[in-house]
Amino acid sequence: MADLNALFEQAQKDVKTLTKRPDNNDMLFLYAHFKQASEGDVKGNRPGMLDMVGRAKYDAWAKLKGTTSDKAMRLYIDKVEGLLKSHK
Repeated sequence: MADLNALFEQAQKDVKTLTKRPDNNDMLFLYAHFKQASEGDVKGNRPGMLDMVGRAKYDAWAKLKGTTSDKAMRLYIDKVEGLLKSHK
């Protein structure tokens, strides 16, 4: 598990080195999987209709309810590795 945490932390650093911004779907994927890995299932109330960005983030994270932290970390790491190949 220590190795997975180290890879997850490295992926967080690596994603900041991308030269092109990922599309919105990739950004929501990264956000939701990061939150699920670091905080667990979504908490709080769903943002209102006028907060479209907050609502999209909440919904993306809520879809991962029940996903283990380890699985969310692995999916995040895999996504970052893919983005590093296509966005550098």
